[in-house]
Amino acid sequence: MIRHGENQCKSQGRNRRCDCTKSLEMTAILSLRPHVSREDAVRHFTSTLKAANWFHGHIRSIAELYIPFRLFEVRMTNRGREQRHIFGLDAVRGELDLYEFRAPPASSDLIRLESRNVVPATLNSEDSRMQLLQKIRRLVFARGFFRLREVQFDAIEVPGQICIPYWIGFRGADGQVRIAVLDAVRRRDEGAKVRHLVDSWLRGSGST
Repeated sequence: MIRHGENQCKSQGRNRRCDCTKSLEMTAILSLRPHVSREDAVRHFTSTLKAANWFHGHIRSIAELYIPFRLFEVRMTNRGREQRHIFGLDAVRGELDLYEFRAPPASSDLIRLESRNVVPATLNSEDSRMQLLQKIRRLVFARGFFRLREVQFDAIEVPGQICIPYWIGFRGADGQVRIAVLDAVRRRDEGAKVRHLVDSWLRGSGST
């Protein structure tokens, strides 16, 4: 289980905590600096306006979690015109939606830390690059740029793997635990893809 024994949230007027762990070993990582504090995450997950609190039970505890990403500079060339973008692909399975950056993260955007709650990377650089290019091609043509018949794509990895921080909320009762995931950088709820990756890691299944 995930390490969140030190994390508490107030639900229905009571403090609840869980002392289970996913791993006893600390992992040193380089992470994007979060923009959502623990207190902000608690308020977000426990809001009475969230339908999930009514249908799936109140949040019992929260924990931080880090997912590794490889960053690439993607170059799209069409008839001599070149566009460049920075995208991140999760280094776990490459199944999550691409993480777009306006520019490579500056040193002030990053923080070094140690955590037990780090999903391990399994994709190597070349496999990540190929999966990223496939996603970019699908994304470009899905947006209606199918007429760009001469378009060419290339991706160059930005040195240094980084992690994206998330907050995980655990809700439910009577053994029926559900998780909610909040992007701690972009301040938004994550969907089924991220929840499935986290759930698989917690259960110790698949490549994680």
